[in-house]
Order: sequence, then C-alpha cells, then structure tokens
Amino acid sequence: MPKAHRRVTHGSPTHLGARWDGTGTNFALFSAHATKVELCLFDSNGRREIERVELPEYTHEVFHGYLPEVRPGQLYGYRVHGPYAPEAGHRFNPNKLLIDPYALELRGEMRWHDAAFGYRIGSNRADLSFDRRDSASIMPKCVVVDPAVTWGDDIRPNTAWQDTIVYEAHVKGMTALREDLPPQLRGTFAGLADPNVIDHLVKLGVTAIELLPAQSFFNDRHLVERGLTNYWGYNTVNFFSPATRYISPGAGIHEFKLMVRRLHQAGIEVILDVVYNHTAEGNQMGPTLSFRGIDNASYYVLADDPRYYYDTTGTGNNVNLKNERVLQMVMDSLRYWVQECHVDGFRFDLASTLGRDRDTFDPSAVFFDTIRQDPVLSAVKMIAEPWDTGPGGYQVGNYPPLWAEWNDKYRDTVRGFWKGDDGLAGDLASNLLGAANLFEKRGRKPWACVSFVTAHDGFTLMDVVSYNDKHNEANGENNNDGHSHNLSWNCGAEGETDDPEILDLRDRMRRNLIATMLLSQGTPMVLMGDENGRTQGGNNNSYCQDDEMNWLKWDNVGERDQAFQTFVSNLIRIRKTRSLLGQRKFLHAEEVDETGTRDVQWFRPNGEPMEHGDWDNGLTRSMTMMLANAEERLAIFINAHYEPIEFTLPAGFEDGWTVLVDTATGVAAPRRGKSAEGNYAVEGRALVLLESLK
Repeated sequence: MPKAHRRVTHGSPTHLGARWDGTGTNFALFSAHATKVELCLFDSNGRREIERVELPEYTHEVFHGYLPEVRPGQLYGYRVHGPYAPEAGHRFNPNKLLIDPYALELRGEMRWHDAAFGYRIGSNRADLSFDRRDSASIMPKCVVVDPAVTWGDDIRPNTAWQDTIVYEAHVKGMTALREDLPPQLRGTFAGLADPNVIDHLVKLGVTAIELLPAQSFFNDRHLVERGLTNYWGYNTVNFFSPATRYISPGAGIHEFKLMVRRLHQAGIEVILDVVYNHTAEGNQMGPTLSFRGIDNASYYVLADDPRYYYDTTGTGNNVNLKNERVLQMVMDSLRYWVQECHVDGFRFDLASTLGRDRDTFDPSAVFFDTIRQDPVLSAVKMIAEPWDTGPGGYQVGNYPPLWAEWNDKYRDTVRGFWKGDDGLAGDLASNLLGAANLFEKRGRKPWACVSFVTAHDGFTLMDVVSYNDKHNEANGENNNDGHSHNLSWNCGAEGETDDPEILDLRDRMRRNLIATMLLSQGTPMVLMGDENGRTQGGNNNSYCQDDEMNWLKWDNVGERDQAFQTFVSNLIRIRKTRSLLGQRKFLHAEEVDETGTRDVQWFRPNGEPMEHGDWDNGLTRSMTMMLANAEERLAIFINAHYEPIEFTLPAGFEDGWTVLVDTATGVAAPRRGKSAEGNYAVEGRALVLLESLK
C-alpha cells in the first residue's frame, strides 16, 4: 500500500467534492456511518496509486482535508472504512476504490472483473461474504478540475414554454454517421457542436434539444458479456460528470460547455435527460462503485430487511431523497449543470420515484417542494416522465406547478385514432387541446402537456407505420423484451417493401401523425430522425444497440424522406407563425373571448355542431376543429376514414381560404382557394389545415 507523506490540513466540510482554490485542493466526502476515509492519488494515466492520505477531520458527518499541492488534473478515488454488515444495511469495503459522488470529471472506462463486487462471487452466501480483492486497476478515476471557463457573450434563449418545440436526441446518434466530421469527433459533444449539425436543427425549426443521459454511466456487465452496449445511458454512476465516451480525445469537460454555447448562439436550448431515481450499482448483487461503499444505508432506500433494496425503478435500487445529504447532492448537481454548464432544463427519468414515500407518491414531496423554492432551478424547464414501476406509480397529470410531463396518453390516442381504433374521437379532441382533463389544475398551462407520438423508448415514426409487431431479436432476449402494445400499423406489409401503394400510404400516415402533434396545443416533441425516415427495423427497445439502428442518417436520404423532412420543417414554421397553435390558456368549446369569439368549435363533416352522441359514437372518425380569435381563424379537417369525405366549410371560410397543410398531398405551405359550394374534399386518412382569408 502506498504510504502517505504529503502534508494535509483539516480543510473544510462546507463544499463537498474536490475543490481547487488556486493553491491546493479541499476534499470533502459525506458518510454518516463510515469510520475512516482514505484519499487515493494516482499517476497521470491512472494505473498506479502513488499516495494514500487519510482525511483528518470529521465534521457534521463529512470527512474532509486540504492538500496544498494538489492541482487540476490530479486523478483520485476513495477507500472508505466501516462495518461490512449487510444485515444492518452497511456494505463498507476499503478494498474497493470508489468514485467521488461530487467528481466533476472521470477518466477511463469501467473494466469489468469480479473485483468490482464487495462480496465474493460464487460463495454459498454470496451477498453476505466479503471480497478482499483490490478494484483500483479496473475503476475509472476521478479528476480534480478547475471548472472556470470563459462563457463570453453566451445568452440563454429563454424560449417561452408555449413556443417550445423539443427534439429528443442522442449525443452519439446525432453525429456517428457525419462523414464530414473527423472520426474522433463523431459521436461527441464537439461533433454535436459542429455548425452543420446545428444548422440541421435550425432549418428544422426546433427550439430545444433534449439529450438522452449524458451524465457518467457505464456499460453493464451483462451487456458487455453479450457484446452489447448501454447505448441509452439510463444507469448513471455519477451525477456531476459528463460521460467520458462523449468527450473527444484530449478534451475535457469544457467540451460540453462549448456545445451548449454554440447551441445557444443558434437559439436552441439544451435539456438534459437525467436519472436521479437510481444508480448503476443495482441491487444487493450489484457492484460496489461509489454510493454503496461510501454509505449504503444513507444513499439508498433499503427494504424491511436491510440486506435488500426497495425498488420502484426496475433496476435494483432507489436513491434515498429523504436523506437530507442525498437530497443536497441531487440539488447541488442540478444547480451545477445550470450555473456552471448553462443547461436550460431537465427531463427526469421515472420521476414518480423522486416523489415517493415507499408505496405512496406525493406531489408535495420534499424533492418537488425543494425545486419549487430554489431560485435557480425554479427558473429552468422541468419535465417529468410521470411514472415508475412501483405501486401507484402512474401519475400523468398529477405533478405540481412548474412541471411539464410526458403525456403517453397523447401518444396512444393519436396512434390508435389514425390506425382506425374505435371510440377515440373524444380523447383525440381533448389531447388536441392540451389534455385539460389532466393538466388544468393549480394554474398549470397547456404547455405542461408534452405531446409526442414517438420517443427513444419504442418505435420510430417510420416503424409505427411499417410494423405490426416488435422485432427485438438483436437484443439477445428472444424478442421477449420491449412492450407489445405499440398501436402501430404496417399499412399492408411487415417491414421493408417496394410496393409503391404501401409506401405512399405510409408517407401519408406519418404525415398524419406528425401533423396532428405539431398542430396540437401543448409542447410537441420530435424524435431524432423521424424527420428523415430513421428506422430501427422494428426494434422497439434499442437500448443496447450502438450501431446504425440508432444513428441518424445524413447521406443517401431518399426522395420520399427528403420530402417528408421539408414537410416537417414547414409544419413547424406554420406552428411558430400562428399564435392559435400555441396558446397560453386551455381552450373550451363553451367559452368565448372578450370580442364574443368562441375559442374552439367542433363540427361534423357536414358542418353541423358536434353533439354528445357524436363523441360517444365509437365509429366517429372525422370532425372539424375551428380555432379563432380577433385576428386569426383556423380550421382543421380530420378524416381517419379510408374513404374521402366532403367537409362543409365553417362560417368565415366561405369567402376564401388558404390551405396550409394537406397530408394527402404532402402540402405544408400556403395555397389559396375558394369553393362556391362551401365544401372541401378531404381524402381518406388525411388531415387538412385551412386558414381564413378574413
């Protein structure tokens, strides 16, 4: 074991983590149950432990010490001593090198070996045994960092929620196939910051990019052994450091900040998909990487038998936000990404777990209340994935003010309606207006409804119209993974086809789906690659596929997909320039504004007002929605029947109108017209948007 010879002073417990002050570095680590903490310093390549220093002070459950000569770039980790007593919830093992929960940068990738586990794999009572092998050689190392960076004239876009259009993307997937980028930049933050990549987002018209997890995560051992990858990244091991796989060779954490600055210059906000509900350490049979070895009983929610973990995430553990120091770590992490990295918001994976007291979800849980009163975090965008796998975990519409929520009911309704399922007309109407039945409470606005028809988890848009069933064989689980309720329709052939009629129908169906979403009230979210026909070959659970199945194609985009991309960008432009399509209030058919104009009206195709019987009729598949104010008047004709229908024009359109969108023809640009008969023919399975010429 290396001997300690460096001078160390008491330091301060105030700021957790490794904090360089220009002269030396203060190290501080919370643990309520440890007996001793050793700081391990490594050489520049992280292979040799050159020094081990016991942190000399313990104040307010924080071990701390100051090393005058330690500078940025120094590699380090911790060994934490204490009882190994799983029956009491304690799993200390100083043979395991541990990651600092507050590390701002990690160096190196995880190299899996049995030494990563605190217990002896293969013993009769594995989870109660004790493993004495040293794990330092296989572990990534923490890096002392000077976080200072010159932001120059960086200005946050601060896009209003009602004007926000989200683009869900993957850091590597966005640029892995960009042949105009140097190979070492493809799949990195620097690649995403490339002007040509950003120009694609600008031309498309989105206002925010929501990145799948970019905080540090590892490839799970079971995936590595099967030749697969944790591609999505939903297994965080550290909440402050960016994933090393997205940092180009020789660069550091400032590469992430450069990406944010360039996106801001283009008017695009950056939203991070974050995973604070669980960690990569899994259940009692998982590895000892950080939190488990630092203070298992504080960082995790334990079961009634403390050898086990309470789990509502399906991954083995729940982070214990009822512990004030663990809650502090999460809040410090969020503030770090906002204040130091200029991030504009967060999407929280399985957010219901963050508001739990075991089996009960509480919208006034300490986590939500703490964010609401925080002057930094309450000013950025907060999006919940409003469910988890535990009792009562499905909580769509039940989050407190400040929060937006993924609305999977929107996805299912829109897909089912256009597929031809019965009884969805009323649900479609509600979702077109932002799902007031779910979100209109406590002063919440339509933007609280994040409307999507596709997301990373599930089929792409092209696959929704190309496959009836999932095809997940590549994941190595005999096609048993992923859900089977996809509400998809292959339009007559499963998967790839050369049949022009089927291809034409698929084009029309994806235009219907994307147009419905972009013409709805609420916050629309576009999935990366949907704009140009990206397919996963029917795989609806591509979490482990780091290949072209998940990467955005840039070259050899066919004429159909080029036309569809133009259609999407024109749709977004129409949405941005019509205030009726992004309202600040919920619309109701019975309400009128100060000029006596009714906000929204619903008509049958023959022009008669919709009645209760129409909404209750399971066969209702066509309707007109008219939006109006003193300046604008829009009519949306929706025909999910397979045959054409003559729609009667609403009052105010008889003297002339402009076709803004027609999904039957692919039109998403102004085309004027007039009908002496007062009718407009809508093709089967099509949507039309008209604007009055008044």
